[in-house]
Amino acid sequence: MGRKRCVGADCSKMAAGCCGVKKQKLSGSPGAGGPGGAGSGVAGTGHCGSELGIGSSSTVVAGNVNRVNGLGGPGGSSSSCSNNTNALSPAPGGYNSTGLSPTLSPGSGARKMVVSAEMCCFCFDVLYCHLYGYQPPRTPRFTNDPYPLFVTWKIGRDKRLRGCIGTFSAMNLHSGLREYTLTSALKDSRFPPMTRDELPRLFCSVSLLTNFEDVGDYLDWEVGVHGIRIEFFNEKGSKRTATYLPEVAKEQGWDHIQTIDSLLRKGGYKAPITNDFRKTIKLTRYRSEKMTMSYAEYIAHRQHHHYQNGIGHPLPPYNHYS
Repeated sequence: MGRKRCVGADCSKMAAGCCGVKKQKLSGSPGAGGPGGAGSGVAGTGHCGSELGIGSSSTVVAGNVNRVNGLGGPGGSSSSCSNNTNALSPAPGGYNSTGLSPTLSPGSGARKMVVSAEMCCFCFDVLYCHLYGYQPPRTPRFTNDPYPLFVTWKIGRDKRLRGCIGTFSAMNLHSGLREYTLTSALKDSRFPPMTRDELPRLFCSVSLLTNFEDVGDYLDWEVGVHGIRIEFFNEKGSKRTATYLPEVAKEQGWDHIQTIDSLLRKGGYKAPITNDFRKTIKLTRYRSEKMTMSYAEYIAHRQHHHYQNGIGHPLPPYNHYS
């Protein structure tokens, strides 16, 4: 199958919000009221901080695979949640990663993982400081390379979704994780903003998206391996998009058709879904590296490495959260 590289702005479009041009913000997990990703119309239809979709995608050549060389924009592939738990190298900046392993999808090879426990700790730091009115945490020590990314929050023993927003535009990780930590926690339109009382029951996941590929066949992706982003035109002729992170279809027990149809509904398509219509979809598959950490694990890491990580505020006593 032929491949065509996607270069420059074609790989990563911007969506305008009510306060001007904003980076693409997408919800990549099932939301309240039923499983689903996020859909949006064309650029300019979103609201700042809570856009759940993007305006347009790179050009797709029917029958070809457009590959972006590993990073930003529709066209790359990222690892899914899987049972592959590659051991982490010691995390920079003092976060002990013992007992925590990232997930990398099958077929991704033996390359070194980028995602780390420190990234989840940093997200918790950012949220904690915001909710308690402390100064934002200092610049972290993990890599500041640019990646498309998502920050996902779940809550409780059953790990219900509490917020999930990210971007397909490659962002430097330090600023990207700061921004999407708060966007996903406070501005996911499916949920009310998070509160202090919820902190001890939270789980934070950081997903770094890689290896985007635009494919000519809407079935040319693997459940449990690929995330997918679809682009289609609704009944009124408006372009719409929606995405699911790699783990969603597997967690929901969906096959290809169920996943596609769910994305179409979440993207706002209300007409009957026929196989002929599915064939008109433009689909981008991708992979992700994912790390998840509970609040209890975060507190344990933070107590152990409090001074090394430059946290400028008091550690929360356990009884304050019990």
